[in-house]
Amino acid sequence: MGLDWSRIGTGDQEPLLHPREIFAALTNRPWPYLRQEQGEVLEGWFQRRNDRDVVIKQNTGGGKTAAGLLIAQSTLNEGIGKAVYLAPDTYLASQVRAEARKLTLATCDDPNDMAFRSQQAILVTTFQKLINGMSVFGVVGDGRERIDLGLVVVDDAHAALATTEGQFRLTIPALHPAYEALLAMFSADLQHQSAKGWQDIQAGDYSAAVRIPFWSWANRQREVMALLHPYRQDYGFKFEWPLIAEDLKLCAATVTSRGVEIRPPCPPIRMIPAFARAARRVYLTATLSDDSVLVTDLDADPKLVARPVTPGRASDLGDRMILAPIALNPSLDDEAVRVMAGQFALGDRDGDGVEDSPRINVVVLVPSDKAAEAWKPYAARIHHVGQLAAGVAELKAGHVGLVVLVNKYDGIDLPRDACRLLILDGIPRPMDAVERREAVALANSPARLAREVQRIEQGMGRGVRDSDDHCAVLLLGANLGVATSDRLHLSLFSPATRAQLGLSRDIADQIKGEGLDGIRAALGACLGRDPQWLERSRRVLAEVRYAETSIVRPEAVAAREAFDLASAGQSGAAAERLQRTMNGLDDDDALRGWMMEQKAAYIHLTDAGAAQRALAGAVQDNGFVLKAAAGTPPEKIRAAAVQARAAAQFLGETYEDGRLLVLGVRALLEEIVWDEERTNDAEAAWQGLGEHLGFTSTRPEKLYGTGPDNLWALTADRHAVTELKTGCTTDTIVKKDLDQLGGSVRWDQEQHPGVDALAVMVHPSRVLDPKAIAVPGMRVITGQKLEDLKTAVVAYAVALGDGPGRWKDEQAVAAQLTHHRLTAGVLFQTYAETPRAAAGA
Repeated sequence: MGLDWSRIGTGDQEPLLHPREIFAALTNRPWPYLRQEQGEVLEGWFQRRNDRDVVIKQNTGGGKTAAGLLIAQSTLNEGIGKAVYLAPDTYLASQVRAEARKLTLATCDDPNDMAFRSQQAILVTTFQKLINGMSVFGVVGDGRERIDLGLVVVDDAHAALATTEGQFRLTIPALHPAYEALLAMFSADLQHQSAKGWQDIQAGDYSAAVRIPFWSWANRQREVMALLHPYRQDYGFKFEWPLIAEDLKLCAATVTSRGVEIRPPCPPIRMIPAFARAARRVYLTATLSDDSVLVTDLDADPKLVARPVTPGRASDLGDRMILAPIALNPSLDDEAVRVMAGQFALGDRDGDGVEDSPRINVVVLVPSDKAAEAWKPYAARIHHVGQLAAGVAELKAGHVGLVVLVNKYDGIDLPRDACRLLILDGIPRPMDAVERREAVALANSPARLAREVQRIEQGMGRGVRDSDDHCAVLLLGANLGVATSDRLHLSLFSPATRAQLGLSRDIADQIKGEGLDGIRAALGACLGRDPQWLERSRRVLAEVRYAETSIVRPEAVAAREAFDLASAGQSGAAAERLQRTMNGLDDDDALRGWMMEQKAAYIHLTDAGAAQRALAGAVQDNGFVLKAAAGTPPEKIRAAAVQARAAAQFLGETYEDGRLLVLGVRALLEEIVWDEERTNDAEAAWQGLGEHLGFTSTRPEKLYGTGPDNLWALTADRHAVTELKTGCTTDTIVKKDLDQLGGSVRWDQEQHPGVDALAVMVHPSRVLDPKAIAVPGMRVITGQKLEDLKTAVVAYAVALGDGPGRWKDEQAVAAQLTHHRLTAGVLFQTYAETPRAAAGA
């Protein structure tokens, strides 16, 4: 007689709760044992499973997916409630379900599946499926049945947060009828904030972004609501409108030529009860050191977020060599590196045209289509976000060659031969209007620096997906060179990445000043698995441990708590909450001013006069915040008594060594480019250039909403009044641009009577349109002259950096300013030219 196994061993057996025990009981385990790191994080989570928010940090490839699935199964077994596993996109969700099948854990992809509803299967879906205004899980006020959850696992949490911010941001495109209606409603307010910004928006300038003043927005809420409400069911509204409508008066509305973006200070995540009220929320993240965004975007408990669950050691990271060519040799040309990368892809590592090594996949991450253009001669493929799934699958299947991915620095896995050489060519740029405005206001703030480093680390993590993997990483551009050399930047990377950067720096010190041959040899050691490199690479990671705490910045906690108070009608308490944190920001004026703007917005809801006084104070700390209703009187600027002395003082306060000086100057000049999407960056860099040369340098148009893009006080009685047209594509200088320059000259003369105002325009052409009249005495910095100026400034920095403390020495700085013709008296005679009439005009 056969045995009836259904009657054996099923007595009073309790379901297994510990994830390790669940794994041990699986009938068809895909591998005999859990990795040590997986076991450690599962043990750590189990001990803290009743904490509502738990962050699990592991190096990429450490088995986070399996850990998250086992945690979900443990929660189901415990009877806490339904379990959902959220991936950043559909491609990664399918990968999670494949992993679950290996573990023989039941999953489904439909929230209506009875196996999920009855807590018999883990729902694996995307973050966007849960977080949207039409969510099948229920939205506050929609009248639908809500789905209560026992557990939410957020995989690759930092990547998923981009979805959160997008879902809580309503964008009204320029072609929508509400766009023109809003512009008509607030045109006077926008022009008061920035006359030039308003004109740029009217002219279709993509980079212009002007916020509607919070007082005008709040005071006209009935009109705004009446205008927007009829469109609530339209496709462009229905996924976002239900999430922000209740907080519309608290939102920042920012106008660009492409649309009006309406965004609350923090995502009102409470509108999605399934997430907001879930009994347990687990965030799986890479080893990024700053987790503030989990608090601001998902309303996670800051005290719990600051205590991540990690393995005991961080040595489970794969082998990486990270080099920044420009930091090794400032004269190295990016184009030469591109040629080398193409050769490596084809197996030609020494560059002699002969294939001498295995062909490899080279993956290049770029922030924009314009950046991708430079790679076209060497690229086998160029992929955008919508093509990633097929592109990544092709890379995993075999050799493709050099592949460029546009504006995707997270959420993709490129294991093993899918990517052996990873290149970051630039840092992702802020895309939405609020971020662009914030980038200007917080350009020099440590708070913004932390976010930038996080994006860099996410990008560098794409090519090493487990502890047995290896990948070489090249960082192109001076900005990335600074990020891996400057002490403050380095402190923001994870411990394992810092260790690898330290080892790579030892190599860099040996090949410093060499050409590409040194870089080829170093990359060959990594890719060729040189035993000496392997021994040192593994040793440097062996003792690395995860940080015991995560960074949760106080301003992030304050922003979330203040928004929640304001949303509950306690705007006065919201303002007080921000002020408590602002009191401790003695070393970050820019951030304090930015927070004061938000504080003023909350105060306005109960005391309009006090709000304007607060905003006037904000301008003192950060000139790039909103202009008060009464306006901000321009401050008179004074030239330095001695140009070289001012330059030496500025350089000495800014740079701690000569290498950082050269990198910093190169990074600054890289921002001054002919690109219509980066005009703000160019204007900010031009201000910085003036400071590096010893001039008092300001941006009146940004500070006061009127005046020139830039103003340099060359001497006590001479100013350079500059309009930058780096986004211009015309081959002549048109009338409106010259009228603008003339108006800026008059503004400067009114503000500074008796000063000689030199009119300067940065423009790709010096040829005047037939209808245009030149401003008397004006000079034009054309493409070639700009390159000459950049060359001179780099040479100035290199000379000062070549010797201990020379950049702090007034006499050394004076000699270099004179030698490179960068002094006030000759600079614009040398690096600019007179305009000329068009042929036949």
